[in-house]
Amino acid sequence: MKLKAIILSLAIILGAMTCGAQTSLAVRADSAYNSEDYTLAADLYQKAIDDDGVSSELYYNLGNAFFRQGKLGKAIISYERALKIDPSNSDAETNLNFVKTRIVDAPEDDSSFLSNLHSSVVSTFSPDAWAWLTFLVFLILCGTIALYIFSGNIMLRKTGFFGGFVVLIIFVYLLVISSQTARAPFAHDTAVVIVPTTNLSSTPRTPKNKTEKTVAIHEGTKVEIVDSVLTPDDPVAGKWFDVKINNSTRAWVNASDVEKI
Repeated sequence: MKLKAIILSLAIILGAMTCGAQTSLAVRADSAYNSEDYTLAADLYQKAIDDDGVSSELYYNLGNAFFRQGKLGKAIISYERALKIDPSNSDAETNLNFVKTRIVDAPEDDSSFLSNLHSSVVSTFSPDAWAWLTFLVFLILCGTIALYIFSGNIMLRKTGFFGGFVVLIIFVYLLVISSQTARAPFAHDTAVVIVPTTNLSSTPRTPKNKTEKTVAIHEGTKVEIVDSVLTPDDPVAGKWFDVKINNSTRAWVNASDVEKI
């Protein structure tokens, strides 16, 4: 019993020390940010993320520190990561939309109305809230099924039957949202340009001369990664991403010029 008590005490002490260290990193980062030492603040926020694990708040603060340094690409990546963890982080969404207005020659958003509407719905709640809401609607669905099967009243059975169809549609949609928000932090199929300017190429290699067709895109531009290829013979870029921009433009970009979200 004494040995168990000693082990338990040590575990509590170590846990307290760990929590203290974690809190200290965040506090030091906040202090550096308030002192306008944004480089140190970014380093400390990143260390807190590496040591303590990801969180929407830490990524949001990291994005602010990067923005203050003028690193638009890094700021956008941090805000995007904050929203992947918690789509309802309105501060991160507001700052992300603001930073996007600073992108040079930003591509126009050609997303469909339904796609934008879906994104707006997803950003309403956190992943945990969506999971609980999905569970609640599942219970309601079970109730409508029970009402149809066991009720002896015709009107109640009709209510259970037709209401069940409506609730089923809502449940399936909520299931999609819950699955999407749960998988979002682990998906890495998008990236952001982190250099002032890079070029989209029609082939996965560095253009040999100025006559080869390229299109310039600028820091902060978000791309969707479709595929990748290694190019060990290329003296400039050893890896290229096949990317899409706004569902319309598709080309190759130097992998070292972008960072995955």
